[in-house]
Amino acid sequence: MIFKDLKITTPILKALEAKGYTHPTPIQEQSIPILLKGRDLLGCAQTGTGKTAAFAIPIVQHLHLDQQRSRSNGVRKIKALIVTPTRELAIQIADNFTEYAKFTKIRNTVIFGGVKQGAQTQALQRGVDILIATPGRLLDLIGQGFISLKNIKYFVLDEADHMLDMGFIHDIRKIIDKLPAKRQSLFFSATMPPKIVDLSQKILGNPEKVTIKPKQATAERVEQAIYFVHKKSKTKLLIHLLNTIEEMSTALVFSRTKYGADKIVKLLRRADIHAEAIHGNKSQGARQRALGNFKKGDTSVLVATDIAARGIDVEELPYVINYDLPNVPETYVHRIGRTGRAKASGIAISFCDVEERPYLDSIQKLINQSVPIVADHPFVDTTDAPPKPKTEKSEKGKNNRKKKKRRPYYRGKR
Repeated sequence: MIFKDLKITTPILKALEAKGYTHPTPIQEQSIPILLKGRDLLGCAQTGTGKTAAFAIPIVQHLHLDQQRSRSNGVRKIKALIVTPTRELAIQIADNFTEYAKFTKIRNTVIFGGVKQGAQTQALQRGVDILIATPGRLLDLIGQGFISLKNIKYFVLDEADHMLDMGFIHDIRKIIDKLPAKRQSLFFSATMPPKIVDLSQKILGNPEKVTIKPKQATAERVEQAIYFVHKKSKTKLLIHLLNTIEEMSTALVFSRTKYGADKIVKLLRRADIHAEAIHGNKSQGARQRALGNFKKGDTSVLVATDIAARGIDVEELPYVINYDLPNVPETYVHRIGRTGRAKASGIAISFCDVEERPYLDSIQKLINQSVPIVADHPFVDTTDAPPKPKTEKSEKGKNNRKKKKRRPYYRGKR
């Protein structure tokens, strides 16, 4: 099947051809016909499957055809709203909308927190058809009167599971309450735990369902490897790999925490490896500069937390390294999906210390395969069992010992 078979209009087909797109991905092939019919959609798909185009193309087409029929020259009103959890992902989605609407008169803008609102409110006042937003800034500008949702015809909630992880559930409910009852709604999530299912039922009517299983995008084009290593030796192993593997000119490294990301960067720089971190504590400007430097090749290693990595889209990224294994197995799928995209191949390397071995078991169960072990490296950890958990008795004794060492505090001179 090619995009032309999906009854996509000529201006959008022209834009897709300009990007070199000819054949739709499975989620695009299944979703676009449903959305062009005006049906609600519940999509279960992870990053890297092409879901942005799956919802962006039908929305641009609907608005383009409406615009042609009405031929109105009045003030543009927001007709489509896409809500997504992070700034990077919002920017990426906005860029995609701009590309697909290149040969139409449809306008979009993106709003997010962490920067001054002046440029964003000016774009809104000029009038836009499509708004891509993060929840906090969206509610803020609604409260200030810059945004009205009463004309929304198309609503997309993207990365719903990460919305919950980031604590946006109450914001999402507030946004939903402000939307018109009559609208087309699209709901995308990589996983479907009970809370997500409950939220989808509040947003959608009687939706069509499209599911793209993780294994379809996980292991087929990505070569995976696991390195057993002591926790204290992870940085040494990372430096060793970066210095000995010739093809590893660039690598995206995942850290479980913001503090960990900064620490990794500090140690890599000491080893004369140009690295930058991207996480929630960084300003928007710093995050965009770091990402830009990485895409240009000025930065060899980009160290990211999972939340900050949403929206990172780097063509032909050869290596993803899990410095810390994620404690949620689906997150592993998201991470390694950053490489091996489209027709490209990629390599995903994971470090695993003894405490992380239960995480590895969960990951292998999810992807239904054993990740090959690399034992030929200088920092291999042969420990077979995780450390024994501390007992209540030992903790109690430890606390008692601490109490005995405390000295009383006197407010005056003795």
